[in-house]
Amino acid sequence: MQSSKSVSEAREVSGCAVSTILQAIRGVSVDEKVLEEIQFHQETVAKDANSPLHLIREKEMEISGRVLAAKTEAEQIIADARKKAVEIISKAEAESVDISAAHERDAVAGVEKEKTAVRTGADAEVKALEQTAAERMGDAVVYAVKRVTEV
Repeated sequence: MQSSKSVSEAREVSGCAVSTILQAIRGVSVDEKVLEEIQFHQETVAKDANSPLHLIREKEMEISGRVLAAKTEAEQIIADARKKAVEIISKAEAESVDISAAHERDAVAGVEKEKTAVRTGADAEVKALEQTAAERMGDAVVYAVKRVTEV
């Protein structure tokens, strides 16, 4: 009775191990170690599923399958993280272009304002100088005539 219970437990464990390994290798390149483990499993299930060596090997295969599944999951997480990083970088680049253009527009607007203020100031200064020159023209003519006539 205990022997048949051990055999059924061993088959259940071996079924879990094969299931775990098959889940782990879906979509992943199968290396020789995994293929050897599957082949060993198939050979030993038929022979002696009750020996301690077989049970140890079964547990080893199950753990190996879990490790492979974890590795596959980790690789997928890394791939997803890389995709997200690329998206973040692309979004940041697009935002930086927009921000740069906005700053450029602001700078150009500031320069235009300053240019207009300088031009307005210069025009006012030119008008003031022209008015002063016009006011002093009579005095300048008198002065020039005096200087010419004194000689």
